[in-house]
Order: sequence, then structure tokens, then C-alpha cells
Amino acid sequence: MQPSVSIRNLKLDFGAIQVLKDLNLDIGKGEFLVLLGSSGCGKSTLLNCIAGLLEPTDGSIFINGDNVTWAEPSERGIGMVFQSYALYPQMTVKGNLSFGLKNARVPKDEIERRVARAADILQIGPLLGRKPAALSGGQRQRVAIGRALVRDVEVFLFDEPLSNLDAKLRAELRVELKRLHNNLGNTMIYVTHDQVEAMTLADRIAIMKGGLVMQLGSPAEIYGRPAKKYVADFIGSPSMNFLPGKLRAGPVVDVAGQSIPLDAYDFTRKGLEGDVWFGIRPEHVATGEAAAACPVSYELKAELVKPMGAETLVWSSIEGTPFRFRMDGHAQVAAGDILRVGFDPVRASLFDTVEELRV
Repeated sequence: MQPSVSIRNLKLDFGAIQVLKDLNLDIGKGEFLVLLGSSGCGKSTLLNCIAGLLEPTDGSIFINGDNVTWAEPSERGIGMVFQSYALYPQMTVKGNLSFGLKNARVPKDEIERRVARAADILQIGPLLGRKPAALSGGQRQRVAIGRALVRDVEVFLFDEPLSNLDAKLRAELRVELKRLHNNLGNTMIYVTHDQVEAMTLADRIAIMKGGLVMQLGSPAEIYGRPAKKYVADFIGSPSMNFLPGKLRAGPVVDVAGQSIPLDAYDFTRKGLEGDVWFGIRPEHVATGEAAAACPVSYELKAELVKPMGAETLVWSSIEGTPFRFRMDGHAQVAAGDILRVGFDPVRASLFDTVEELRV
């Protein structure tokens, strides 16, 4: 099936600085794709190229099979929602929703139909007569989404639309956005640096760094089988623990004084030996009696304890390497306590120390 949006060998330079580097990406029809990465990785730049707000140095952009690389934004069949609401303060909500359609000379009855539909989907019908100053942050962002929605396009672009909202509102609007996508079935490309947003919203996530896609996959793939150490470190809070180890025939990995058999580990590349990073997520570390039943266990000293309500985060170290793990929120633990922790190597991720690719 032809992709909804296709990026081919896209490059963008700002003088001597390469922002996007020969980037290739296909986004399926009706897919919710999240571009995830830290500041400066190129995710918003890529979105702006797709929108037509930036001209690439080289490469091509196709939307629904049409080459739109040099087309005007209005000719691309997209709707865009920005980080800032960018609403006209002197207009009502209805005026903001209909303004672009009036400029495009859409018939009046069609404007009424589209505005009513968007207001119904976003549950902002009672707000149509208000001006932006009389709206909350969440309501303003709904109106900004509605302004893109009334364009009746197949591809929606979101540039960190929830980053200006408080945590509770962000969580609520994430649910609304996912529901909106499920109801509409449109292609959505969403930029964020928030991994929780990415994991909860995306059909697939493209993790970016330095103008390149480090890994493209479902949230489960990104979390469970990170292709690179960078991806493993970026996803998860606290991030994955990494212990230096040595992989040898068996297969066995020597880590912190223990030889850990890897018979059940799902290798990506077989036959490698030598220095590796042994990664295990904090949530895959067991404690107490459960730890004693694990194939691998250590006795560690709790150095820092951080109660989080439903869970407790504990910071420790193994032979000088930081090591973090989660415990139940009711666990009785304090700094200085000696704890037995353990894990199953089948839940681990191994990376070579040269290219830092998954082993």
C-alpha cells in the first residue's frame, strides 16, 4: 500500500551545520507516528519540512503519492497544530475555526458543517461564542486542534502541542488526541520530547538524534528491543542500567564478578565476543524473596530512596557503577539498608562498546 507521507534522502543544512542527514521515512495511511528526541535532534525541523515551512537542501517529500517538496504549505493537504495556540484574540472560537475557510472561499454552509463537526468531535460546542481570553489552556489547545480539523485534510502535523500545559491537562489531552485519531483514522505525525506522550500515543515511534532516525518501531519494540544503546538509555524513567561486561562463548557474559548464562537471551547478532554493555531496566529488577529466586542476584546498599506513591525508586551501585531499581510503594526501605536484588538475563539488552548496537 502506498504510504501517506514518504521522505526520500532528505537533507537540510543551515550553513555548515547539517540538521537533517539523508533521512528516509515512510508513514502509512492512518498511522499515528511520533517523532521523539531531545532538543536539537531535528524532529521539529523534519516536521516543518513536511509542512512546507522550511525548504530542504536535497531530497524529496511525497504526500499521498504527490511530490510536494517545493509546493506551498496550502497546497499540501495538511493541517498543522503548533506549540503555541496562535489564536486570534479578537475573534470568537467560531471565528478562529472558520477564518481560514473563509479566506479559502469555502461556501458558507460547508463552513458551518465543518465547524459544527469539529466542535462536536472536540466537545467545544458551548465555547463557540467565547473569545480566547475566556478559555483555559486546555480549551485553547482544543480550539487550535479544531482549526486544523476543519480543513478536512488527510494528514495532521503536531509540533509539541501539549508542552505548554500542566501535567494533569497533558494527560487528559493525550487521551483526547488518541480518541480523536481512533475516530478519524487520519495520518498524524506528532513531535515531542516527552517519552510518555510517545509511548501512549504512537502506533510507531521514530527516535531521532543528530538529524538521523536511530530506531523506528512500535512502542513495544522500542521499549523491549532497543536497537542502540542510545535508544535504550533515552526510553524509560529512570533510564536503563548499564553495567560493563565481557561476552564469551557459551554464551556467557561476565558482569560484576558473576558469569551470567545467556541461553535464553534473544540475540540479534550471534558469535560476537568481547566487551559489551549489559543493560537491565529498573522495573525488571526484583527485590527480597523474589530476587533470591532470580538467576542473577546481588546484595546492594540503598544510597538514595525516592518515594513516588505507587512505587519507590532506589538508587544504588554495583562495583561503582550506578544501579537503579523500583520497589512497591509500601516497601519499608531507607538509605543505608542492605537489599538483595536480582534479575533474569532474558529481560536484559546487550550492546557492543564500539558502535553501541544491540547484540
